[in-house]
Amino acid sequence: MLQLIELFLDSLWVEQGLSQNTLSAYGSDLQIFQKHLADKSLIEVTEADITGFLAKRIKDGISSRSSARIISSLRRFYAYLLRENQITLDPTQLIELPHIGRLLPTSLSEYDVELLLAAPEPVHNLGLRDKTMLEMLYATGLRVSELVELKLTQVSLRQGLVRITGKGDKERLVPFGEEAMSWLENYLNNARVALLAGRQSGDVFVTSRGSAMTRQAFWHIIKRYAKKAGITKELSPHTLRHAFATHLLNHGADLRVVQLLLGHSDLSTTQIYTHIAKARLQDLHSKYHPRG
Repeated sequence: MLQLIELFLDSLWVEQGLSQNTLSAYGSDLQIFQKHLADKSLIEVTEADITGFLAKRIKDGISSRSSARIISSLRRFYAYLLRENQITLDPTQLIELPHIGRLLPTSLSEYDVELLLAAPEPVHNLGLRDKTMLEMLYATGLRVSELVELKLTQVSLRQGLVRITGKGDKERLVPFGEEAMSWLENYLNNARVALLAGRQSGDVFVTSRGSAMTRQAFWHIIKRYAKKAGITKELSPHTLRHAFATHLLNHGADLRVVQLLLGHSDLSTTQIYTHIAKARLQDLHSKYHPRG
């Protein structure tokens, strides 16, 4: 059955260009479902098997959002099996997605962002690298995975642009301002050279061992600096990406421009940031207006 799951994931990657993180999530859901089935084959599954599995997972405490993702994984998988003539009836066709309220992503205030950006100590090589990564993340709105995978060939200091190939292999050009450019140039000419210590690498951001920075390692770095800055708000790896979008809209940026910068294929995905901006304005009105 593992081979069947791998063939399914390969088809998603080839046909839809889904990210590795999304493919890993689908694969994990299917393997957990297979383990639940014990000796029963994924091809022999009925609707009752799936509803029983979902009921158990909900009893174990998973959220509606997680349930929806599992159902989505199973729907895609059984649609694939149906298309490949492995089954004659899709057991997920009558299963409905749970209702999910749309969650607003966590975003930092401009003041909190300044505190976070000031937390690293750029007098040290690792501090300069971390400072540059945070500055670039906030200046560009890149996904953390896009930042840590950034290659030298994708960066133009002269033009102040990075070339990103995002989800679905869609390419976009993202500018970064003079502040981030200054830190990046300093890092490339000094800290990066020292960290590599004569080793060769095409990666922009490297560790003290000369290897590429990983998504997980940088996430720990963000949390460490947030704690140092006294930021108590719960963060996610995309917090600075959310701040980038929200602050642009707060300062009057066009929604479609923000969509292009973030690499969203659908404008509705970007529109959630207008809700954050609106909520921020309402909060300010309530706090400072004499009749708020």
